[in-house]
Amino acid sequence: MSKREQFTASIQKSYQTNKPTIHLGSAILEGEIIREASVNLPLKMMNRHGLIAGATGSGKTRTLQVFAEQLSAAGVPVFMSDIKGDLSGIAQPGKTNAALEERAKALGIDFVPKGFPVELYSLSGKLGSQMRATILEFGPVLLSKIFDLNDTQSGVLSILFKYADDKGLPMVDLNDLKKVLNYLSEGEGAKEIKADYGSISSSTAGTILRKIVALEQQGVNSIFGETSFDIDDLINKVDGQGVISLLNVSDVQDKPALFSTFMLSLLAELYSKLPEAGDLDKPKLVFFLDEAHLLFKDAPKAFQEQIEQVVRLIRSKGVGIFFCTQMSQDIPAAVLSQLGNRVQHVLRSFTPQDADALRQTVKTYPRSDYYTIDEVLTTLGIGQALVTVLNEKGIPTEVAATHLTPPRSIMGPMPQADYERQFNASDLYQKYKDPVDPESAYEILTKRMERVAQAEEEEKTSTKPARKIKEEPSMISEALSSPLAKQIGREVVRGIFGMLFGKTTTSRKKTGGLFGF
Repeated sequence: MSKREQFTASIQKSYQTNKPTIHLGSAILEGEIIREASVNLPLKMMNRHGLIAGATGSGKTRTLQVFAEQLSAAGVPVFMSDIKGDLSGIAQPGKTNAALEERAKALGIDFVPKGFPVELYSLSGKLGSQMRATILEFGPVLLSKIFDLNDTQSGVLSILFKYADDKGLPMVDLNDLKKVLNYLSEGEGAKEIKADYGSISSSTAGTILRKIVALEQQGVNSIFGETSFDIDDLINKVDGQGVISLLNVSDVQDKPALFSTFMLSLLAELYSKLPEAGDLDKPKLVFFLDEAHLLFKDAPKAFQEQIEQVVRLIRSKGVGIFFCTQMSQDIPAAVLSQLGNRVQHVLRSFTPQDADALRQTVKTYPRSDYYTIDEVLTTLGIGQALVTVLNEKGIPTEVAATHLTPPRSIMGPMPQADYERQFNASDLYQKYKDPVDPESAYEILTKRMERVAQAEEEEKTSTKPARKIKEEPSMISEALSSPLAKQIGREVVRGIFGMLFGKTTTSRKKTGGLFGF
């Protein structure tokens, strides 16, 4: 048996399955595309998570597109960020050309242009349906990441959340957060919390306040508030095809901590709300985190540890996560070890740092009888990748340099007029377009402070003996009078990153949660 025949048999044995798969392409041996050596990823293994990595311009975005298309065709919903705004073309059929026909011929497939159902979202509300979350749902850990707070400042933020929990103060938007911060850092509020929570220094409060104001000035404070996004809207199908939800962040791409953290908050809420699913024939949802290194840049240890727990445990909810970045070293080792499927595009080795990263990457691949891994990784062409995945039995497959299948939809943004027409016609755009301003911490504390000031003024001006001031309604009873707070009273949904320091409510006792709160 020739080397080519041995290689083909080895790839077929490693990747062949009768179960539904993502068809990635055909393996390459010594520069030749072996069309019979088909490289497939079983849908059943998509919730074992994965990594798509490679240098800029190597074709990572198109690989994301191929994954999204085939998952949608298999009835699996997809959520992904659109960093540059060039993935919206998935909604429309592509156009054939000589290069695509040549690639399809080399792979032994037919290229049939096709569009897929797409839902467009944005954090500003200008490029798609508005995505929001309440301050309550974000919680102190994620907010600390967005505001770039140090440990001391993060601790103070946690105090604000605990106080709001204890006193029944629903924090919905940044105005609520600022009001609670101001109240607890001066006057009666500072005296009230001194014994049970500790004092908040004016300098720390001032720093946090400046961070909040800076975010407001950047024009992205609209992501905090009601109506908050319902994660059930991510798990939709149209005519049997999974909906591809695109979060267009091209207008906030200079604020990476914001959109990357927001996406993580969605993952946390998915974990919190979805029931246990066990091993499914295909996942309920696949989540693609593009520019994944932004999640981990300057992230505190506690933040990273919680990401690790999300990745490790959300698999049982039927959700798969794929990280997309340039270098595998961008992902912490504890997270990287949880990723069973790898699609590695070409790596450059122009600097000593690049060479060191290449050596580390090579060590993470299984031994191959057919490839010198370091040579392959630096000589792959555009639209080619080194692949190893888990087969349907959970066993790592043979390493395969793969000529990837092309996307069937437009490889770029859809025309602007079509884009605007699509998101304006969306039912979800109408659902989330208008913000709601319920009675929350800001209104409750403002009323309380006005009553206290009025009572003090009456006492000063009264010529009669001081009379006992009528006991004001408790903040808890005020909170419970608002419709929003009644809902929160029934169930606090802040994902696994929130309410770390609050008391255990009946709802939490029922649902448990990742940390038992």
